[in-house]
Amino acid sequence: MGMVDLIKATALKAVEASNPVNVLFGTVINASPMEIEIHQKLKLTKEFLVMTERVTRYEVDLEHNHGGPSALAGMLTDTPIRTGLQKGDKVVLLRVQGGQQFVVLDKVV
Repeated sequence: MGMVDLIKATALKAVEASNPVNVLFGTVINASPMEIEIHQKLKLTKEFLVMTERVTRYEVDLEHNHGGPSALAGMLTDTPIRTGLQKGDKVVLLRVQGGQQFVVLDKVV
C-alpha cells in the first residue's frame, strides 16, 4: 500500500468513526414548545432542533376585493399554505456531527 492509499484509508476511517450524519425518524409529542420523541429514552426539545422552512407554518393573505365589496371578504385572510408541525406528526431528522443538534427536514407520510 502506497502513502497516498494509506492517507485515503486513514481519512475514510476517521470520517466513518465520527458518524458525520445519521438519518432518524421521530414523532412530535408537543408542538409548543416543540418536543420530538426519537424513542422512549430520547426526547428532543427545541434547544436541540434546527427547523427547516418546510416544517414551519406559512400563511398568505388571499383577499382581493379590487375596490368593491366581496362576498368572501375576511374569509381568505391568513390562508395556511403549510400548517407546520402538529402533535402526532412523524418527521425525518438528520443528526448533526457530534449529536448535539438535529435538523428537522420534513414530515413523513
